[in-house]
Amino acid sequence: MKDISLWQAVARNQRRRPALDRALDADLAIVGGGFSGLSTALHATEKGLSVVVLEAAVLAWGATGRNAGFVVPNFAKRDPDDIVALLGAERGERLVSLACGSGDLVFDLVRRHAIDCAADQSGWIQPAPTAQAFAKVRARARQWAARGRPAVVLDRDEVKALTGAEGYAGGWMDRSGGVINPVEYARGLADAAESRGARIFENTRVGTIAREASGYRLTTEGGLVRASKVFVATNAYGGGLFPALSRTYFPLRVFQLATKPLPASARRRLLPGNQCVSDTRRNLFTFRFDAANRLISGGMHVFGPGSEQRVPRAIHRRLAEKLDLPDIPPIEYAWSGMAAVAPDFLPHLVELGPGIIAGFACNGRGIAMTTAMGGVVAGWAAGADPNSLPIPYARPGAIPFHALLRHAPNALLPWSMLRDHLDEGKA
Repeated sequence: MKDISLWQAVARNQRRRPALDRALDADLAIVGGGFSGLSTALHATEKGLSVVVLEAAVLAWGATGRNAGFVVPNFAKRDPDDIVALLGAERGERLVSLACGSGDLVFDLVRRHAIDCAADQSGWIQPAPTAQAFAKVRARARQWAARGRPAVVLDRDEVKALTGAEGYAGGWMDRSGGVINPVEYARGLADAAESRGARIFENTRVGTIAREASGYRLTTEGGLVRASKVFVATNAYGGGLFPALSRTYFPLRVFQLATKPLPASARRRLLPGNQCVSDTRRNLFTFRFDAANRLISGGMHVFGPGSEQRVPRAIHRRLAEKLDLPDIPPIEYAWSGMAAVAPDFLPHLVELGPGIIAGFACNGRGIAMTTAMGGVVAGWAAGADPNSLPIPYARPGAIPFHALLRHAPNALLPWSMLRDHLDEGKA
């Protein structure tokens, strides 16, 4: 079992960028070389802005390179009507519209810039294990379909035919979702941004960001950047650069694994259309295949010693059970990453000062939503009124009792698993 992510191991685009070793000026400085930072860089250069991206490690080092490669164009735990009720008709529908187009945007960028990332806009499926959960996803599908999305309700037999998995009451599919290799997608965004003039640096950790008369001064070990505006795109990997940011979300550690390739007989039965699946359980069950027929799944971290070995083994056993794979191939890769979860399960832009914002907390919907966020932030950098943006925008708001509750998503997992078991026992 290898302890790097599958995507980093198999990526063919291995281009590396130098560390910053001089002083530069830019319209926009971006801290972080993940999806949101690189999408912003590409969209900003297309608007004619000069852009510098500073990545502390290598591109796609954080959550961008540690997810499962699902392109899911909606929100975790939030449906369109709920968002409109929360934010109001105008602001709510603008955010919902952004999500509606986020999957198409990802695959359009892949096609437009010829990004070789095993992209397949095959659809995202959300099965429901109980009749009560199926009723909720039917309503969810209707809400997205009413807004023009290719959302279809699936009965029990259709879920089984599409996924190969037994025991679901039904589900729904958004045909605009799909799968990619996230590391190659991120590196392709970087290549496209650089071809339009963006300057991207790796192994360049920002030490300080200081306000100046004409903008901001970002200092690194080997150089500095003077920029009119700054976008902090570090998500849950920001460290101590802005401590107030870390108190605005819950950090969630998620494990992923990839098995060795499945035999052709099993592969024909499971996901013959190459969709990705994440169901409605609180202890989410997910699966997809990569281009080499490795089976990929993930799960949350349960506190306790030995999690790096224990959690992947539990995910592996669950795959064998849920997908009826008594001879499931062994684990080939296992890895983990940190996600940022907002209390309202929505993406956010946080104002850190005049001309400096952070964007984060896409709550497990990162590939589609952070790609779309890049266009929004580029608009802000080009002069759009922050209050007109479709993503909620505000000063940092600390979560009450954050020090006590920050690990709640992981700590409450056993209770979530019990509730899933009880719900399915009633079905």
